[in-house]
Amino acid sequence: MLFIEPLTEQHTNAVEQIVLAPHQVKYCGTVSEFLSDKCPTTHRFVITYQEAVVGFFKLDTRYQKHYDFCPPNALGLRAVAIDHRHQNQGLGKQMLAVLFDYLGRHYHQFDRLFLTVNCNNSQARACYLNSGFVDFGAKYYGGAAGPQDIMFKPLFSSHL
Repeated sequence: MLFIEPLTEQHTNAVEQIVLAPHQVKYCGTVSEFLSDKCPTTHRFVITYQEAVVGFFKLDTRYQKHYDFCPPNALGLRAVAIDHRHQNQGLGKQMLAVLFDYLGRHYHQFDRLFLTVNCNNSQARACYLNSGFVDFGAKYYGGAAGPQDIMFKPLFSSHL
């Protein structure tokens, strides 16, 4: 079974063992960049599958302050990474389903989840669309790896 949980010191060694392919690093950054992010408005999470840490991601509670396309009361999903040895097993889609449930319990003050996905990352884009994200209809050109599609998912029907 797949779980997500906030990063703790106990996860550090396991996260350091995550192996990312070079193409992943250009989209989500390195493991050390993930671990060194100490911004108080960036909440770091690990993804565990069958009791092993297989990935990580960040939730950015101030995403709207960094990106003008993001409305108030929206949360940002950033740096999603699954160890390349665990890819193509549906873990990304499972993680998103678990995340949406988690957000309802712990981040109910936010009504939408925004992200950007590199236009060349068709596999991730398809995963997001199949998990209920909507293409915002605009591109973000500030990414280091080229143009990105802006996507969002409404989180709670009471906020729509």
